[in-house]
Amino acid sequence: MTDRGYPLEAPPLPAEVRESLAELELELSEGDITQKGYEKKRAKLLARYIPLIQGVDPCLQTENRLPGPSLTMAAPKAQKSRPTNSRDERFRSDVHTEAVQAALAKYKERKMPMPSKRRSVLVHSSVETYTPPDTSSASEDEGSLRRPGRLTSTPLQSHLSVEPWLDRVIQGSSTSSSASSTSSHPGGRPSAAPSAAAATLAGLAAHTHIADLHSAPPDVTTGLVPHPHYERPQVASVRGVPRGFGGSILETADGVPVNSRVSSKIQQLLNTLKRPKRPPLKEFFVDDFEELLEVQQPDPNQPKPEGSQMVVLKGEPLAVGTPWPPSLLAALQRWGTTQPKAPCLTALDTAGKAVYTLTYGKLWSRSLKLAYTLLNKLTSKSEPLLTPGDRVALVFPNSDPVMFMVAFYGCLLAELVPVPIEVPLTRKDAGSQQVGFLLGSCGVALALTTDACQKGLPKAQTGEVATFKGWPPLAWLVIDGKHLAKPPKDWHPLAQDTGAGTAYIEYKTSKEGSTVGVTVSHASLLAQCRALTQACGYSEAETLTNVLDFKRDAGLWHGVLTSVMNRMHVVSIPYALMKVNPLSWIQKVCSYKARAALVKSRDMHWSLLAQRGQRDISLSSLRMLIVADGANPWSISSCDAFLNVFQSRGLRPEAICPCACSPEALTVAIRRPPDLGGPPPRKAVLSMNGLSYGVIRVDTEEKLSVLTVQDVGQVMPGASVCVVKVEGSPYLCKADEVGEICVNSSATGTAYYGLLGITKNVFETVPVTAGGVPVSERPFTRTGLLGFIGPDNLIFVVGKLDGLMVVGVRRHNADDVVATALAVEPMKFVYRGRIAVFSVSVLRDDRIVLVAEQRPDSSEEDSFLWMSRVLQAIDSIHQVGVYCLALVPANTLPKAPLGGIHVSETKQRFLEGTLHPCNVLMCPHTCVTNLPKPRQKQPEVGPASMVVGNLVAGKRIAQASGRELAHLEDSEQARKFLFLADVLQWRAHTTPEHALFLLLNAKGTVTSTATCVQLHKRAERVAAALMEKGRLDAGDHVALVYPPGVDLIAAFYGCLYCGCVPVTVRPPHPQNLGTTLPTVKMIVEVSKSACVLTTQAITRLLRSKEAATAVDVRTWPTILDTDDIPKKKVASIFRPSSPDMLAYLDFSVSTTGILAGVKMSHAATSALCRSIKLQCELYPSRQIAICLDPYCGLGFALWCLCSVYSGHQSVLVPPLELESNVSLWLSAVSQYKARVTFCSYSVMEMCTKGLGSQTGALRGLSLCAVGQLLPPCR
Repeated sequence: MTDRGYPLEAPPLPAEVRESLAELELELSEGDITQKGYEKKRAKLLARYIPLIQGVDPCLQTENRLPGPSLTMAAPKAQKSRPTNSRDERFRSDVHTEAVQAALAKYKERKMPMPSKRRSVLVHSSVETYTPPDTSSASEDEGSLRRPGRLTSTPLQSHLSVEPWLDRVIQGSSTSSSASSTSSHPGGRPSAAPSAAAATLAGLAAHTHIADLHSAPPDVTTGLVPHPHYERPQVASVRGVPRGFGGSILETADGVPVNSRVSSKIQQLLNTLKRPKRPPLKEFFVDDFEELLEVQQPDPNQPKPEGSQMVVLKGEPLAVGTPWPPSLLAALQRWGTTQPKAPCLTALDTAGKAVYTLTYGKLWSRSLKLAYTLLNKLTSKSEPLLTPGDRVALVFPNSDPVMFMVAFYGCLLAELVPVPIEVPLTRKDAGSQQVGFLLGSCGVALALTTDACQKGLPKAQTGEVATFKGWPPLAWLVIDGKHLAKPPKDWHPLAQDTGAGTAYIEYKTSKEGSTVGVTVSHASLLAQCRALTQACGYSEAETLTNVLDFKRDAGLWHGVLTSVMNRMHVVSIPYALMKVNPLSWIQKVCSYKARAALVKSRDMHWSLLAQRGQRDISLSSLRMLIVADGANPWSISSCDAFLNVFQSRGLRPEAICPCACSPEALTVAIRRPPDLGGPPPRKAVLSMNGLSYGVIRVDTEEKLSVLTVQDVGQVMPGASVCVVKVEGSPYLCKADEVGEICVNSSATGTAYYGLLGITKNVFETVPVTAGGVPVSERPFTRTGLLGFIGPDNLIFVVGKLDGLMVVGVRRHNADDVVATALAVEPMKFVYRGRIAVFSVSVLRDDRIVLVAEQRPDSSEEDSFLWMSRVLQAIDSIHQVGVYCLALVPANTLPKAPLGGIHVSETKQRFLEGTLHPCNVLMCPHTCVTNLPKPRQKQPEVGPASMVVGNLVAGKRIAQASGRELAHLEDSEQARKFLFLADVLQWRAHTTPEHALFLLLNAKGTVTSTATCVQLHKRAERVAAALMEKGRLDAGDHVALVYPPGVDLIAAFYGCLYCGCVPVTVRPPHPQNLGTTLPTVKMIVEVSKSACVLTTQAITRLLRSKEAATAVDVRTWPTILDTDDIPKKKVASIFRPSSPDMLAYLDFSVSTTGILAGVKMSHAATSALCRSIKLQCELYPSRQIAICLDPYCGLGFALWCLCSVYSGHQSVLVPPLELESNVSLWLSAVSQYKARVTFCSYSVMEMCTKGLGSQTGALRGLSLCAVGQLLPPCR
């Protein structure tokens, strides 16, 4: 070794150093390291023993000779020299604010530790492998893996060295690399004074990282090099155990220390070759199970609510003794007869001119005409006969408020329920299909419209109004004056509009795009008008300028209902006029001296852009400027800007009155001027970070990540308000906690029409205290608004539940994200009002998607620059990543009826892949952080493995149980739906026109349908025929031999109506009577059927000569065909005396020819239907596709039982039709967008084989709506 240029004396060196030098020689001779690397490592080893060595790095010499404290102080410099992991430099924000700069500084300071191949103290539990916190084995040289020397320390020395550090680990205290030098200073040393070199080395060892815990201290026997890098104290303080400290013992893959003279790299290579081959990726990761996903750990520093529990806030009582009309229709009659010339409504054209002024006399007389016509003059076959309580659609454009008002009050006078909807412009309007589902579930069969509107509707080839996708068949009635009949003088409507009956239904589109109908009773309608009158101080002959949609929400409540209650004059501004002249509403306020105006913040913003150069504008007459979307937190900017500009033109600050509205709770709160008892307006500057955790924290406006909100006023008169937690049970929130606002009032909606389940959750909420005590005996209504109650009992709204996106454990509001994107100079790249933000579920968590329309003149580079800046801004302000940012061409996003983006339709296109973006920026790595965890080795065989093993071995599972239905057996619905015959009668009475069945032929066209009342009447005719022609008694068995179709279903219920027991039998095949007819005969005989019900064609087949060769045709029981049975009703429908009585017989033939029959009681039939309904989530507005044979088992239950029980619509696809059209089933699923479909394995196999070579037939098919594909078990 001495001939390498460094003459050293071997004896003075410790044995461990000599061993390390020998290993270096071996590595050099075998070519594992270069000459330069050898010299560098050798110099490091010898630097402690030779004061000056040529060729050694001066910095290294300085470091090694520094005393302990100096070395500790130099550690940060060494840390700065380390390369930074680039993954932590992502998404810097360019927004020039102090907050963003501070965030960027934090990004720069964050540094990841270098990759290490050493073992970590967090992995091993053995005390021998722990490394004290003031030791380290990290080395800057990648190849400098060294074996430790022999363990020469005594047990006493080891104990003294480990004990202080181990105590600190147990106690959870954090330790830095510059801990007390005495804690690691060994004891047990002889009393002889050490040499100077030994003392220096002892001091060095006390302040540097040494790798071997058991080596004897001042005696330099470790042979390891001190490392200048020190772990950061803040990292170590997280768990009380330093993260990066570990031993440098070289080990094999099995953890066995290597003490041989073999080179470390060769040993690593051998260990690598010994390892088994890497298994496929699917054996490492499984993302199908929720427990395998990484659980989002809550931030320990996240803010938590600390205030006291909130109490219920009660509004002022409704005024008593006020001379209000007893009902809304009474008010209409009063003003129509006593003040017939008083103006009620003025309609404007697109030029801003008043085209018609509807007086109260005209409104009363024309409403009477319409009511009389609806009740007495609908005589044509295409027009249904209406009875009180029927629902009627109102289809009127936004430019025709006069005819809408006449239609609305005409329906109320006729005791009909108006359902206002938007005018369908095309067959593929955004959300049109969901509106059709609403109309179908409401049983709407008649639509009222005007002549001009009907001419503009899409037409079919016959000239009639086209049938819109998903809509029920509608009769269209034009209600212009010439089409209405004048009622006799002695005719008066019998409407009583003060009860609990439904007054009207207002549609609402949910977050997921489904459209539901909110029912408002007559009592709620009257209470709402009175509450608004008191809160807004409305008086007779006042003028109200209305910019909102008069068909729903505040536009309907103020502009159509409350205005009539108070004999006000409403000037309606159409949306088309606002697009041409955004100042039109202000001009009408001036010209009509309007006392109140009803607008949105968007209208105020448009007016600001168009007001320049306008003179002679005065808003001094306005006492209330009602901002209908005051619940949008970002409306405050428009309100403030509008006030700044128009205060000099007469607008008083107290006149701006934001309000909060909800389709379920109607008007929740409204700010009132001081003369009406309102407190001064307030605003709150809130931390967005706190809001994301549902906590209210006041901040300063200078910061970027704050949300400034204004109050929306006080609680409505006669109402009570509380705030409950968004998730879980409705516990009251704390005073500094954000929750969902709930209202208890007589002026709220009553239900979602036809949806009892979600109605109970929304309209019958019972808030409870932290102890579980209900706060009120009366239920509250959830508003869908997120907010809190602030000072002066003012309501503050920070967002809506529909716009809530829960990413991890934090909440983000879609409007806030849109506002952030709009702040990044969008005018040059995208359209300002054409941005949609929503969330999609990826790995069971919400991910944010932002979609915007790109300007045609914007280049791809500019667009990507803007997209990058948006990502950075959202990351800095909201501390959340964006999953996808997509730009689409101009005018391609689906539009809402009155402007804006149809967000739910945009989301649906995104999920279907039909959005067709021109620029996409995907960032899944920033937001999908709960990736599947590596599969862990199971310590023992679990129960799931045992079940799988038994299945593989062919053993029968002992037991499998589904959801418990016991708690539902005693429910009211279970008792009411105990007998299917009663269910069918009930549906025929309540929803007679609701379609239950659609039968398709091989061409995919509907050959037969059955509504509730049609099925009921056909069943009655079958029952009458059985009793008169067949002379059967209750309890007799009847064989039903029908092809798949509605006749089979009608015959089944006909048997139930007369008390007979039906037995469904597959009809014989005409081409194979020899083998199929004996099976029919056997089932008829075994079931002891007294009669056979079938069609004329099958009757001839059963008595034909070909049949006589297979069976004895003389022994058939009575055969009745039901093709031409008379239209008769049974005197009384049979009702079983007990649920345990026999309902039907279920016969099936196995593949081996064994015939088996199952007796099904009425109780068992009801339980079967109920379990299928719960499992498949079946309800009246759901459509399912069935491609099963309807003769036994699940196929029979789905064809004949479940639709009547659950009320859903079944699209029936006979499997035999697939022989001539193999794509029939898939086409039906695609055409009707069925979420649930049932088919057999043979059907799936036929489609797979038949369509494998006909891929062209699959073009245009979309199965994205399918949520469940349910083949029955074999």
